[in-house]
Amino acid sequence: MKLEAMKVACSSCSLRELCLPVGLSDSDLERIDQMVGSRRTLKRAEVLFRAGDRFESLFAVRTGFFKTRVSAEDGRDQVTGFQMAGELLGLDGISTERHSCDAVALEDSQVCQIPYSRLEELSREVSDLQHQFHRVMSREIVRDHGVMLLLGSMRAEARLSAFLLNLTQRLQARGFSGSSLVLRMTREEIGSYLGLKLETVSRAFSHFQDDGLLEVKQRDIRVLDESGLRRLLNETPC
Repeated sequence: MKLEAMKVACSSCSLRELCLPVGLSDSDLERIDQMVGSRRTLKRAEVLFRAGDRFESLFAVRTGFFKTRVSAEDGRDQVTGFQMAGELLGLDGISTERHSCDAVALEDSQVCQIPYSRLEELSREVSDLQHQFHRVMSREIVRDHGVMLLLGSMRAEARLSAFLLNLTQRLQARGFSGSSLVLRMTREEIGSYLGLKLETVSRAFSHFQDDGLLEVKQRDIRVLDESGLRRLLNETPC
C-alpha cells in the first residue's frame, strides 16, 4: 500500500511524540512518512510475528494493545511484556535477524510497519532519527531491568503495585486517565509477566480493594490511593 493512500501519516499522527519521529523537522517527518511501509490491522488474539520468524521490520503500535511471549522449556507460555499505542514491537529480532518471541494482539489493534533496512538507511542520513531510535532502545533496556528487579527483590503485592503504577503512567502519557483503566490482559497473563501464580494475583487484587487502594470491577480498575500503592514498593522483601 502506498503511504500517500493512507488517511493518517506520521506527520499528522497524535502519537508521533511517543514513537520514533519526536523532535524531527517537517521535512524529516515527510521522509519518515515515506519510510513506513504499510499499516496492518489485527484482530484480538491474532499473531503479529512468531519466534523464529525472519526479522524484517519494526512495528509501531498505533492503536490497541499487545503482549509478547516466549515458550518455556516445560511448554508453558511466559509473558515477557505488554505494549501499547506509541511503543515499538520487533526490537528482539535485530541481533539475530530472527524474532525471539511471539507478539499477540490483546484487542483489535493497528500497527505501522517500518522496514528495518529503510530505517537503517534513513538513520544514517537523519542524525536526529538515529538519536531517537537509540533512545527507544535504551528505554526498552531500562524497562527490562525494571522487570528483573521486580522478579528478584519484591514480594507479590509490591510486584503488582509496581505493574499497575507503570501501566497508569504509560496510559497517562497517552492522554488517558491516570487513575482509571481497563486491563487488556487477564490476571493469568499478569501473573505470567510478574512471576506469580493466578491465585496470588487474584488475592493481591482483593487485598488492594479491601485496603482501599483500588476499586476492582472485573477488568475495570480505579486507583483510589496511589500513595498507598507506592508505599508497598518500599516494603522489605519477604
